[in-house]
Amino acid sequence: MIGEIREFSTRWTKPVPLFFQKLRKVGLTIAGIGAALLAAPVSLPAIAITLAGYAITAGTVITLISQVTVDDNPPEAEDFHRIY
Repeated sequence: MIGEIREFSTRWTKPVPLFFQKLRKVGLTIAGIGAALLAAPVSLPAIAITLAGYAITAGTVITLISQVTVDDNPPEAEDFHRIY
């Protein structure tokens, strides 16, 4: 159990591929929109509240999975300018 937690914490700090960095931002945006709908000071229909809850859940899962995806072969410093 402790080994799994240690592996998770090391994966959390490793470099993330560019695609998953963008996907993480999308997940945060989706979760933020859902939270804004739930915190709105106006009365919303029940379907809007339900969809906001689903948006928060989906955005959180997308963000978490994108964050722990690891780039095992990060580009070297000299390759960085050639690739990007």
